[in-house]
Amino acid sequence: MDLSPDIMLIHALAGFGGYLLGSVPFGIVIAKLFGLGDLRQIGSGNIGATNVLRTGNKLAAFLTLALDIGKGAIAVGITHLLTQEPHAALAAGFWAVIGHNFPVWLKFRGGKGVATTLGVLTATAWPVGLAAIGTWLATAAVFRYSSLAALIALAAAPVYAWYFASPQHAIMAGGLALLAWIRHHENIRRLLTGEESKIGQKKKDA
Repeated sequence: MDLSPDIMLIHALAGFGGYLLGSVPFGIVIAKLFGLGDLRQIGSGNIGATNVLRTGNKLAAFLTLALDIGKGAIAVGITHLLTQEPHAALAAGFWAVIGHNFPVWLKFRGGKGVATTLGVLTATAWPVGLAAIGTWLATAAVFRYSSLAALIALAAAPVYAWYFASPQHAIMAGGLALLAWIRHHENIRRLLTGEESKIGQKKKDA
């Protein structure tokens, strides 16, 4: 891997741009546009699509999900288009998830990054993204826990990345999976104690 100053600068700019795009809190924006109030005062207070769904507005939740996935994919796509540097695209995607989780506009209190991570995985290597999404859907269908589905899908993503993409993809996917597990620590506790809400229930976050 080339670590020349020019390449390092490209990676730094890609990461900065990815962070800014990822930090756009689409859940809060959509909730306000739909007159649903401040999303941070609803349900779990999370800014992602799962909490938007708790308002009962399925369209708003779908739009939030699509935009959160899209901002990860777009960060990767724009970087690849401008630089033709695959490792810079990985950096942009990684930092887009960091931006979603720790947005500067919300005093670094953001979401858990699952949708944005899936967008990044799909944009950097579509077989990896599709495999992770398929794992999420299968787990959610069987167990009805959104959080458990996310944890299993993202834990499997580095394996998919190693097989379908490259070691660099696997390292990125592993870092994002670790971050997601840390961000889901409360969900993990509730899963272990049987207190986690299933898909379709009103309370708690996933």
